[in-house]
Amino acid sequence: MKNTVVVIGSLWGDEGKGKITNFLSGQADMVVRYAGGDNAGHTIVLNGETYKLHLVPSGVFNPDVKNVLANGMVINPRNLLAEIKDLKVRGVLCENLYIGERAQVIFDSHLILDDLHEQALGKNKIGTTKKGIGPAYEDKVSRKGIRMIDFISADFKTIYQEFVERHNKEISELGGEPVDFKVSYAEYSKIAQELKPHIVDSVTLINDAITDGDKIVLEGAQGALLDVDFGTYPFVTSSNPSIGGACIGSGIPATKLNEVIGVSKAYGTRVGAGAFPTEMFDDLGNQIRERGHEYGTTTKRPRRIGWFDAVALNYSIMINGFTGIALMLLDVLTGIPTLKIATSYNLDGKTIHTLPAQNELCLRCKPNYIELPGWKEDITKCRTFASLPKNAQDYVKTIEECTGVPVVFVSVGPDHDATIVRKELFK
Repeated sequence: MKNTVVVIGSLWGDEGKGKITNFLSGQADMVVRYAGGDNAGHTIVLNGETYKLHLVPSGVFNPDVKNVLANGMVINPRNLLAEIKDLKVRGVLCENLYIGERAQVIFDSHLILDDLHEQALGKNKIGTTKKGIGPAYEDKVSRKGIRMIDFISADFKTIYQEFVERHNKEISELGGEPVDFKVSYAEYSKIAQELKPHIVDSVTLINDAITDGDKIVLEGAQGALLDVDFGTYPFVTSSNPSIGGACIGSGIPATKLNEVIGVSKAYGTRVGAGAFPTEMFDDLGNQIRERGHEYGTTTKRPRRIGWFDAVALNYSIMINGFTGIALMLLDVLTGIPTLKIATSYNLDGKTIHTLPAQNELCLRCKPNYIELPGWKEDITKCRTFASLPKNAQDYVKTIEECTGVPVVFVSVGPDHDATIVRKELFK
């Protein structure tokens, strides 16, 4: 029986992972967030009501599903507590929420350093969300971070004081305002007590669930092309949103992962700086942005818009081993007479079929497109693949031909049930 499904953003994030994870959570026993922090933004529409999640896993709305913030995450405890309280006000009790004791904690000084580091880069800035993600991961890999188990320990005051002193020295050197330890500690010690009942040994919790045959969905953040190792470096995140990060960030062995679903929009988007070969700069791009509400859930920044990029997706398929694609926002393309799919790049007169390692080379890539006729029919009420207009079916089939990976889900609207299922994953 296949009982573990990994949901990965296939490109530069914002692909619609939250909807797919929430959709699958209806069949699952556990949902696990394995990377990133509140730089993520997952929008869920349930019964006509919209929820915007940044830290809490997308399965929280089902009280029978355990939701785990696993060890690969960096967690802002103040923002997590605020998100929990907001959900409770709206009737979501969050009693099914578990926080991994090995997850790293983001503090105010991380946010200050994130902003100061970005300012120091000037015109070469990364486009960070300034949520403290990078500095928190820097502390983690330099073995100076504070984990959830430390956050709730009796030694937290001593650990945190040394931590603040170290950060304040760097903040002062960069011209920033140091953190007031007494005020900060008083607030964080209260937050720690409120979160303490949720903090557990997530590695054992997750692996016991696998042993018991529970159905598990692993939810990524950002996208594979923002992976610090495999993405469009240096315009990447500080973690591994790709398949390897799913193992490292959850404690699940690779041999126990079954389905790997790459989530991709029916067109391309990107937020922040970095190469984006199929980017559109015309009125049609603006039209798609407005129709698709393409503004960051976390940052509110307008997303850059582009045509579907099979080259970038095939690179992501290569490093992630997708067993299926979830194609999102197909309805946004309704009414566009001609659609384009990039099938190769032209780089300095040569045809290439993969993303170059250097951002500067990616910037010089010119897409080679195939063109397909669009459709005019409203597809938001379609619930089977056969009910889609022929041109919409052909568009999906062409993506399958270009990638060699089946499209297992087709999203035709924001609502939970506006999803065409072409393959059952838990069986």
